[in-house]
Amino acid sequence: MSRNKIEFGDFQTPTELARKICLLLRKMSVCPTSVVEPTCGTGNFLRMAIEEFPEGRDFIGFEINPQYVQIAQQIERAKVLLVNFFAHNWVETFNEMEGDILVVGNPPWVTNSQLSSIGSDNLPNKSNFYQLNGIEAITGKSNFDISEWMIIQLLQSLSGRTATLAMLCKTTVARKVLRYSWQQKMQLEHAAMYLIDSNKYFSTAVESCLLVCKLKAQTFSCECTVFPDLFNNDQQTKFALVDGQLVADVRNSLKYRHLVSQDKKTKWRSGIKHDCAKVMELSPRGNCLFENRLGECVSLEPNYLYPMLKSSDLVKEQSTPSRYMLVTQQTIGENTSVIQQNAPKTWQYLQCHRFFLDGRASSIYRKHPKFSIFGVGQYSFTAWKVAIAGFYKQLHFKCIGPFDNKPIVFDDTCYFLPCNDEHEARTLTNLLNSEHAQGFYRSRVFWDQKRPITAQLLANLDLNKLLLQ
Repeated sequence: MSRNKIEFGDFQTPTELARKICLLLRKMSVCPTSVVEPTCGTGNFLRMAIEEFPEGRDFIGFEINPQYVQIAQQIERAKVLLVNFFAHNWVETFNEMEGDILVVGNPPWVTNSQLSSIGSDNLPNKSNFYQLNGIEAITGKSNFDISEWMIIQLLQSLSGRTATLAMLCKTTVARKVLRYSWQQKMQLEHAAMYLIDSNKYFSTAVESCLLVCKLKAQTFSCECTVFPDLFNNDQQTKFALVDGQLVADVRNSLKYRHLVSQDKKTKWRSGIKHDCAKVMELSPRGNCLFENRLGECVSLEPNYLYPMLKSSDLVKEQSTPSRYMLVTQQTIGENTSVIQQNAPKTWQYLQCHRFFLDGRASSIYRKHPKFSIFGVGQYSFTAWKVAIAGFYKQLHFKCIGPFDNKPIVFDDTCYFLPCNDEHEARTLTNLLNSEHAQGFYRSRVFWDQKRPITAQLLANLDLNKLLLQ
């Protein structure tokens, strides 16, 4: 993929899809005076809007690519301007328009971290607009799709107007936009998501949709109806903001509402984050020999080696460790130089592979001892745990005990509860696999996410209330 295509998230909307979307909006009784396409590309949405909404007065496109602007300017009745979305005053633009407004389009399908990695300046102003705390911002939660930021800006700029916004985007983006809008009490009268086949239209394997938001002053709806495609009204579902939390199934979330944790005292932990599997994960080869992911066979002391499981191991019927993790610290920030005295062969191994370890991209490793890891604490070394895979579309909790007389550790694709003993671990595992717990989580999980199971999702369930069922 070319740098330009990455930088501008350049997935031009096929004419066929643009036409279907305009037809759908027409069926929804959208009748705009002004149609605006904020990132119009070659103008396919403008062409179809002019055909389907001939009574409209203004059809305006904005585009950053001058070549696309030249093409789109050939569209009869359309006005197309060379504009950088991030430098434009959208409030002023919308205030100059009379009557109902339709904002339609296909904003870039690219994240801010992708743009930063190629040195692009086609970015919004740097701001922590979700108000994340320091560690969350550093470890990835501050990464967002550019379209997410753009759609939110458009909705805010339309505040107080009667308008419709219809945007193609990832389904995860649509939900984040709605959650933010609902939390900020934006004046949304109606919201809907129409799933589309992104592989068919854009040759990309990502869950995507048409997000439609109708705005009207003094109206506040916190529900979104999801349709399986653009013209199928059957099998619709609803997700919503309930008690400040986004839930996937409104009806069932209310059924299990009494199990919601109010204090989030149950602390679900993620596994150990090392970002260097080729060095830190090893397979035993006998006689204290271990093979790393580089294909090297090395002799290491057992002091810092722990049997490990990944998400892919937890979903198997038998979760028996086949690999070990080199765990350099017991707590975050612990001095790693002691390894040199405690396990000289391990220290030599780390030194020989410092090129890989020093080259880890995440900023969390900066200003920390050499060979540091994260997501580690005394909880990592309890003998018994209840664990679940974060990357798989299944809600199955496993009771995990020690292996080879050592506690099992997890990589950062897993979540777990540390337990005091085997009895506690087995009791909690049975509870979490019960009908009530499974129903509670299924009403809240969004399976199309890259990581559908998260610590935040898991912590929503009050285990003490569950015990009373």
